[in-house]
Amino acid sequence: MLPPGPKAPPIVQIARWVLTPLSFLDACHRRYGDVFCLHAPGGERFVIVATPELIKRVLAADPDVLQAGVSNKTLLEPMLGLHSLLTLDGREHLRQRRLLLPAFHGERMQAFERVMREITEASFEQWPIGRAFSVHPRMQAITLDVILRTVFGVGDESEHRELRDQLVELLAVSTNPWLFLPAMLGFDPFRVPWLRITKLKRAMDDSLYRMIAARRRKPTTGDVLGMMLEARDDEGRTMTDVEIRDELVTLLLAGHETTATALAWTFDCLLANPRTFAKLADELADGRDAYLDAVIRESLRLRPIVPLIGRHVEKPFELGPWTIPRGYRIAPSIYLAGMRADAYRDPARFEPERWIGVKPDPFTWLPFGGGIRRCIGMAFAQFEMRVVLQTVVPRARMRLAGAPARVTRRGVTLAPAGGTRVVLDARVAAAAPASRAAR
Repeated sequence: MLPPGPKAPPIVQIARWVLTPLSFLDACHRRYGDVFCLHAPGGERFVIVATPELIKRVLAADPDVLQAGVSNKTLLEPMLGLHSLLTLDGREHLRQRRLLLPAFHGERMQAFERVMREITEASFEQWPIGRAFSVHPRMQAITLDVILRTVFGVGDESEHRELRDQLVELLAVSTNPWLFLPAMLGFDPFRVPWLRITKLKRAMDDSLYRMIAARRRKPTTGDVLGMMLEARDDEGRTMTDVEIRDELVTLLLAGHETTATALAWTFDCLLANPRTFAKLADELADGRDAYLDAVIRESLRLRPIVPLIGRHVEKPFELGPWTIPRGYRIAPSIYLAGMRADAYRDPARFEPERWIGVKPDPFTWLPFGGGIRRCIGMAFAQFEMRVVLQTVVPRARMRLAGAPARVTRRGVTLAPAGGTRVVLDARVAAAAPASRAAR
């Protein structure tokens, strides 16, 4: 006996998942309840879980029983590589995580605040006044510049520009939802040498290996790459060039695209609720940040960037009344967990006030995953969101250019359709600088 689920042909189910993911999850949840099974071509089955008690069991499971890296390989390994934190399991995952953790320590982020604020201010001064534009590309430019500066330091500006252009083009190609569908069916586009995406990835890899080699010849400190080159595991081993390349790509792609999308959604939610935007602006102008944290938590709950957490079943796993066989995937739903009426009053409503004085429940609020696989960049992403919103919101007199954005797929992420179209009516003078992002 397995959980119930739709009876449509697997190709229909996977097409609905790719093209209309949230409405598909909602429809299945209404019909089949908190646990249901989806079928994909090739015989793959996905058990979607929305109840906090079972999500807790899945996230706390022995990593030899439920494996996250294997679950991510189909979609992420062609781009990120074999040695990314997202595609590793077991001892190798733990080793890489320990090597990377110092780069995301709280004190390290404090040192990055000035860079984040300067990049945001420079971007904001270039936003057009009085005509509609999309916020998402502006957020992508900010977060990409931040990740390049924090990962590679000042360095050679020409190399930064080259890598930046390569990443922008590669993202534009790789996030096309029509490429995502064949990827879900097991097609690896990087195995086709004449495809544009393959050529772009090869050019990006060449740039990264040149930068790694240059830094090995002339070491510097103070940035993430320098810390990665210096890191030693328990046996005194350093990371290889290939390991560093894979983690750099993970940071560069996942570390900037997800934060940019979260910021675009936050602006969409705020501007769809003008009173909330005005309240946040007043709070920030007065130097108070508690409401800012509430806004960020609520935006991430209502509009999670990825809707599921994947686990591959390596050994049969007891999930409530069911035994899930080896080879299946179990996927706690970030989206459905955050929309539970028994956890959140009026869950479809954007209401930051619900977080004042309240800590998130780790099994109904999990935009960064959970357990030992929780996103290593969680603190960095929220810190960067704070800096961007602190910098922009008090100075911006802005509004939505139309209706709130619909959800659209960008590869594995869910982004605002149209990029959140806004109109900036006026820029007000900047207040005296202050270091408040970590409060």
